[in-house]
Amino acid sequence: MTTGLIPGEQPPDPRPTDGLPHPRHEPVGQEAMPVENRSRSSVITARAAASFEPVGRSVATARSFVRDTLQGWGFGDIVDDAVVLTSELVTNAVVHAGTSADLLCLRSEDGVRIEVADRYPEREIPLQGSAVTMGSPDREGGRGLQLCAALAGHWGVDYTPTHKTVWFHLDLPERPVGTRAAGPALPAHLLPLADTRVRVAVVQIDRSGSLTAWNEDAEELFGYTAEQVTGKPLTDLAAWPHTPGTGTGIADALRLSRWEGSYGIRGANGRVIPVYASHLRVRDTDGEPSTVCLLVRDHERAVLQTPLRVPATDHGGTSDGQSTDPFEVFIGSPAPDDLDGLLQRTVERARDMLDGDSAFLLLATDDETELEVRASTGLPSARQRFARVPVEAGPGRYGSARMPAVHEDLTAVPGAVPLLNSTGMRSVVTVPLKVEGRLTGSLGVAAEAPGRYSNEEALRLQFAADRIALAVESARLGELERLRRGSLSFLVEASDLLAGTLDRDQTLALMAQMTVPTLATWCAVYTIADQASEPYLSYVLHEDEELIDGIKSLLSKIAPPDPVPTPGARVWSAPAEVAHQAALRTSMRSLGLSGGPTRQVTPGIGPTLATASAVGGETVVLPLVARNRVIGMLTLGKPTDEHFRQEILELAEDLSRRAALALDNARLYSERTAISQSLQRSLLPPELPTVEGVEVEVIYRAAGEGNEVGGDFYDLFPISDGAYGFAIGDVCGTGPNAAAVTGLARHALRLLAREGLSGPAVLERLNSAILDEGARSRFLTLLYGEMRPQEDGSAELRVVCAGHPLPLRLRQDGTVEPAAEPQPLLGVIEDLELYEQTVTLDPGDVLLCVTDGVTERREGPRMLGDDGLADVLTTCTGLTAGAVAARIMRAVERFASEPPSDDMAILAMRVPEPHQEA
Repeated sequence: MTTGLIPGEQPPDPRPTDGLPHPRHEPVGQEAMPVENRSRSSVITARAAASFEPVGRSVATARSFVRDTLQGWGFGDIVDDAVVLTSELVTNAVVHAGTSADLLCLRSEDGVRIEVADRYPEREIPLQGSAVTMGSPDREGGRGLQLCAALAGHWGVDYTPTHKTVWFHLDLPERPVGTRAAGPALPAHLLPLADTRVRVAVVQIDRSGSLTAWNEDAEELFGYTAEQVTGKPLTDLAAWPHTPGTGTGIADALRLSRWEGSYGIRGANGRVIPVYASHLRVRDTDGEPSTVCLLVRDHERAVLQTPLRVPATDHGGTSDGQSTDPFEVFIGSPAPDDLDGLLQRTVERARDMLDGDSAFLLLATDDETELEVRASTGLPSARQRFARVPVEAGPGRYGSARMPAVHEDLTAVPGAVPLLNSTGMRSVVTVPLKVEGRLTGSLGVAAEAPGRYSNEEALRLQFAADRIALAVESARLGELERLRRGSLSFLVEASDLLAGTLDRDQTLALMAQMTVPTLATWCAVYTIADQASEPYLSYVLHEDEELIDGIKSLLSKIAPPDPVPTPGARVWSAPAEVAHQAALRTSMRSLGLSGGPTRQVTPGIGPTLATASAVGGETVVLPLVARNRVIGMLTLGKPTDEHFRQEILELAEDLSRRAALALDNARLYSERTAISQSLQRSLLPPELPTVEGVEVEVIYRAAGEGNEVGGDFYDLFPISDGAYGFAIGDVCGTGPNAAAVTGLARHALRLLAREGLSGPAVLERLNSAILDEGARSRFLTLLYGEMRPQEDGSAELRVVCAGHPLPLRLRQDGTVEPAAEPQPLLGVIEDLELYEQTVTLDPGDVLLCVTDGVTERREGPRMLGDDGLADVLTTCTGLTAGAVAARIMRAVERFASEPPSDDMAILAMRVPEPHQEA
């Protein structure tokens, strides 16, 4: 930036030189403004010019230039408006237009005119009707002109082929020159009431809080002599109020550099005398601190009370007589309708108002124990956003959060404002935001130079904070309500999704997909098989899929977090630290600083740095606890220097509880399914033997998702002398009891048949064994037979059908007929009289045996039945046994749209024709 002053002449075309400001302010002779822009009666008495390069830092420099210029001219009453308007116009020039900005300040007898010129002469002026509309705060242009219309007495825009100049004129308020503050002349009956003689007690308190000085007015006011009170703590006399929202006691107030307010003093007569006090912390020549207290009766507070600084807009209204809302004056109109926009606008306005280098706003938690960073400007906001600091005590406490505070030099009080640590800010003023006496937040403005702020700036900032506190709290409550409603919807949807699957891998995937990116940027799920096992990294997800492998590799090299069952999120710093160290080592190797050779191209540095950035923010771990056991951990992470909101952590904790139960249910279901499938396999023959001269095919379908052991079974086994036994049966019911009968039947059939018993004898003994099971017994339908291939190419079958669907014989000519007669089922009555029937299968014939799951297949009122099965079988002439079984199963599945609700078994046996065997 370059600046200059040319007395009596128009400013030259300012051009950047060394980038440093060189302001000069000199009075000039009388000169009339051009008629098209300026009043003929205005006389320029001083001029200051500056030029700013098109960089973002120029905006802050321009604000400082205008503030210093106007303060030097004694125009402190209009500094705030001038700085706000200048900030907007210079921002439009150097940021949005991208050109250098020329700034000219002109002092006249009735006010100040400021001109901002840029080299982007686009003719675009927002039309102004009867009401001023500030527009959206997110718009890139036009807001500066509308602010000129709202705040300036006169304004305009001049165009040349190469420049556009926006100017505004601020009128000076009428007041006596040279006074710091002045009020109007008032009638005597409107003046503050005081006694005939106003007594001001002067009291001095040493470092320990004891009285060291007590003047005559103090004796008169409170009835104690200096000898009576010297050496006593002031707390023995003071009646300190304990009002809601006031957490500072008198001992804390005495340690503040400045304090002003009301409390009581217990007089010698025992009565409490309300006083208004002004405290100032000083130090003597030896460096010993003490506090000087000025006290007057409370009804005489006007003697000591600092007059509130009321903006000029509060004294009047608009040109049409309408009053101006102080909130809109500070925030702008219309105010942002969302909390983040309102807070960001607030910190920007506060920074401009006090000409700061940065500003920040923190909101208090519901219990007022912590403050959370919600908006900042001029600070690394990504690092600070949603960070929390305690209010009252503990490491990093936020000093004086409940009262206005001014720190002239933060290097003298390290850590007084934790948010500003390592930011280069030296001086800061902070004020509380309170609603109905309750602390709701804190607003602060900071500067890089020390000693920039005093009690005057604190009063101005507090005035602004009081105007916005209610609006901020209302917006915060609205956001909190929306967040809670969204959280409920999120949890309901998450519960539905988690309850909809019993697959472990799918549950892990759902957990990760529900947290990323809704709750976190990346997540990792650790699982613990049992109490003796170490946590295992089971799933990793990042919103950028290209970073997943890098994060997975990084986490695999880090010891997993401890499986602590304590509920709530705890910070895990290991990933960020290890990623930072890996990125540092990779960078040093690429530069040849690690002792190794310098590499021209280091392929690993890009992914390493990307991974470090991805996990460089806050990482938290939430335990997955189900049925009083830690079954895993849910790890959530943010990218570099970001923090989690407390509301997000609470939502993640709720999700982790639901996810843990779903994951444990999936584990139990997987174990049960594995047991069921293993038992089911044990009830079926491991493999079918090859029967010489007979094709055999079996298809078995268990109903459901494998969570129950089926009651249907089949078997084919050799007996002796070329004979084979075959069986197909159906036990009533499912589950363990049915499985017990199924196992008994299959093994008993093999054992009894190999003892040389006939078919009826085998089934009669099996019936007795089933009845011996007592309450665990189940009735059983069973088709049992013995098959003997013949030398002529046929096969002889001896069949017993005990309550089972009858076997069907398909002849080569396409006719279908039952191959047996029905007999009583097993497991119901003790004395059975069964008999066997002989069936001869000629070459090309097929014997089809099924369970009732096939014949009882339903679609509404329709059922496939024995006739429907026979109709399908008639179409299978000439097909192999495998093709017959497949066609039957396909027809059964297509008969109804719903999946089968019962187990199904199909056993097809076919005697091939001679030419087929060849």
